[in-house]
Amino acid sequence: MSQISRRSFLKTSAVGGVLMGMTAKSHRATFGAVPPSERVRIGMIGVGNQGGPRNNMKYFLHNIEALCDLDQNYLAEASSFLQKEDNRSATMTDDYRRLLDSEDLDAVVVTVPDQWHAKMTIEACQAGKDVYCEKPLTLVIGEGRPMIDAARSNERVVQTGTMQRSGKEFILAVELVQSGLLGKVKEVNVTLPGPNWIDRAGQPVADSAPPAGFDFDRWLGPAPLRPYNKNRVHYLFRFFWDYSGGQQTNFGAHHLDIAQWGLGMDESGPVSVEGTATFNPDGWYETPDTTQIKYTYDNGVVMNCRQVPGINSKKQGTEFVGEKGSLFVYRGGLIADPPELLKSVDVPKIVNSEANTAHVQNFIDCVKTRQKPAADISIGHRSATVCHLGNIAVRTGKKIQWDPKQETIIGDAEASKWLTKEYRKPYVIG
Repeated sequence: MSQISRRSFLKTSAVGGVLMGMTAKSHRATFGAVPPSERVRIGMIGVGNQGGPRNNMKYFLHNIEALCDLDQNYLAEASSFLQKEDNRSATMTDDYRRLLDSEDLDAVVVTVPDQWHAKMTIEACQAGKDVYCEKPLTLVIGEGRPMIDAARSNERVVQTGTMQRSGKEFILAVELVQSGLLGKVKEVNVTLPGPNWIDRAGQPVADSAPPAGFDFDRWLGPAPLRPYNKNRVHYLFRFFWDYSGGQQTNFGAHHLDIAQWGLGMDESGPVSVEGTATFNPDGWYETPDTTQIKYTYDNGVVMNCRQVPGINSKKQGTEFVGEKGSLFVYRGGLIADPPELLKSVDVPKIVNSEANTAHVQNFIDCVKTRQKPAADISIGHRSATVCHLGNIAVRTGKKIQWDPKQETIIGDAEASKWLTKEYRKPYVIG
């Protein structure tokens, strides 16, 4: 929606002209106490699962001033958490546009299904808000450039939620690879987990009416209209193409991002992609069970990405293979082969939550300094592009020739259609 139509909607919407549960007096008391130079005031868009009390809310806790979600249960849980852990309340609403219209919020955290990332981020930038947007940054490759343009033209700080960029083990791994510890890098191997849809959902269930307190139509947003099914929403959305790209864009957004970083490809990408995949034989969910994807870069480096069901967390990660040996980095540590490669390296002790804390702090610091964050929007776009190219290759069964400078698929009009998508009205982008 344009700014004019969006503001017009806010004035006439059924919820009313002020944020839910907030009077003008409480608005000033909540938002006006501390100047932005001293405290970055955050609005949380999406407070369930990754956006909720066990994840992003925990790390943004002392900066939260507003909570937004389409599920009233999530809002209630989030409010209770904030009251318990920080002894205060926050504004609550089911309409993210109210957060964007508030002149007293400095930034928003977008933790919603992937089909909403581009629209919310672009509108937030246009509204003068800085953005922390969860990964993967995009649902399709073609969303990335408009998002970057919105960030740059409005001079906004946009951090992608790939927190491994701020993890000590990953920072060290990239430094070691780029300093020549392995010699010339010849190959990269990335290992991702298989889907956990069955673990979370069990068996398929019939479509039904959405539960009370959950606005499913707006949850769909830009995605095609379809009946509600509890095994397609909330955490499980990531295993359906209308909303996400499976583990390829879930964990791939992390581990392929580290590969891009280590190879010095933050402003580029592979030149060809090919692969195969297997899928749930009964069609319970849509994204792959297993994958084997080969990426080739212009400098001859080959990156192999595989998705392996049942693999434990210490086997998931990124391995750089060079002339002198290999270095594997995962959440929690590094493994060198031969081990002597690390004998003179001071490997820090890794605490699981440190990367999240550091990544959020990096964003908050950059909101104040106006510097680019560790996982700037352009980095998030390039890393998401690698993920999406892998999915395009396995879904089409074709070898994709990619031009990373022009960001186009070469010589295949059919495959090029996968770079963009149609948006359900009125949830168009632009």
